[in-house]
This record gives sequence, structure tokens and C-alpha cells, in this order.
Amino acid sequence: MPDPDRPALRERLYRVAEHAFAAARIAETRHFQEDRGDGILIVAEPRAAGRVVGEWVEYLHQNLRAVNRELRTPLRLRAGLTLGPFTPDRHGFSGSAVDLACRIGNCAEAKAVLAAAPGAPLLVAVSDPLYQDVVSHGGRWIDPDHYRQYDVSLQEGPRRPWFLVPGLTVPPLSGGESASASMGGDADAPPQGAGERRPTSDRFRFGEVTNNGSGQVLQGEFGDITFDNRGGERP
Repeated sequence: MPDPDRPALRERLYRVAEHAFAAARIAETRHFQEDRGDGILIVAEPRAAGRVVGEWVEYLHQNLRAVNRELRTPLRLRAGLTLGPFTPDRHGFSGSAVDLACRIGNCAEAKAVLAAAPGAPLLVAVSDPLYQDVVSHGGRWIDPDHYRQYDVSLQEGPRRPWFLVPGLTVPPLSGGESASASMGGDADAPPQGAGERRPTSDRFRFGEVTNNGSGQVLQGEFGDITFDNRGGERP
């Protein structure tokens, strides 16, 4: 983005984020806020976690939609969220939780998923602990089934954050990720092999079916819907 356009972008960024905090009634829960040029780093109290992943995310999404109606090039954001301790000092704050929030929001997979949803203005990446402790329980404007878990490689090693694209029932897959992402309902599924993830698929498979009585037995796959009509004699 050319430098002359950056001040307007930053003004919109702060406007949509601040209005979301005010609308979600959690503005006073912020311990600290730090400017990052093209982003904002914010530390809020843990008691605000439910409202952040619920109301704040939804207000941020709606604010972006409103702002983008005026723009030829829409403003699109990625938000990385996690829970954890931090250490403040006179320059700001630090900690592994701070690093994780920044990295899951800025990882290649988050960028690819948002790129695969061209009409969406926002991607939210939450750490697995935040998903398990807060998101999975649901709440006001929190739908765990709208998240998808991804395997990502960060500087600290592999992690499994959850992505949400507000406005979509399910975040899209991108670039060969069909075997490395799972839906919210698969979070507790047992592994199927070393290093293997439960595949995400639109197909539903049926095993053997026995029919005692009238009617027909249909056997096949739902995807490209095909049936093998195995009807016996009618009584």
C-alpha cells in the first residue's frame, strides 16, 4: 500500500476495533494497547474472553462490513486470540502467549484461508487452549461448529489453532489442507494413525444394511449421489 494511503487505513483499523470494544462493553478490560503500524496488539483481562470471542468478534465483523461499503479496496483483517500470562515493562509487554496470538493470526495458513474466502473481511484465529476453555462451551454469538482446526508450523514448532471466518458456516480449506484440518465436532476424535488426521469430507458412507420386510435397500455414497439399488424380492 502506498504511504499516502496508510493513515486512512490506520484510522479505519482503530475505528472498527474501538467501536467493537465499546459495543461489546469491554473497553475497560484492556490492560494495555500497543500500535503495530498495520495492526494493534491488545491485552485484556481474562474475564473478557467470552465477550471477545463472541460479541467483540461479531461487532468487529459488522463494523468492517459497514466500512467496506465505502471502499473500492476493502479492509480485511486477521485477529489472533489466545489466553495466557504476560509480563509488562516500560516498553510494553511480552510472553509466549503474546507471541502465539501474533503468530497464529499472521501464519501462512491464516493468510491462505482468508485468501480463499474473497468476500470475507475478517479471519479469527484462536489458540487450542482458548477454543477448549471458552469457544467449545458456546455462548452469546459463539458457535463452536463454525470453527475449523488447522495444523500450522510456527517458530516454536507445530500448533493446532482454530480458524473462524465470520459470515461463513465453515472456513474454507486451501492448498491441499483437506487432510490437515478438522471441524469442531472432530476435536475429540481419536487419531487414526501416526501423524494422520481425521479427514474432512462431504461423503457419508454406509456399511452393510439388512432389510427384513417390505421396501428397498439403498447402498452407496452421498457426495456425488450414487446408489446401488439392491432390492430383493418383494413379499
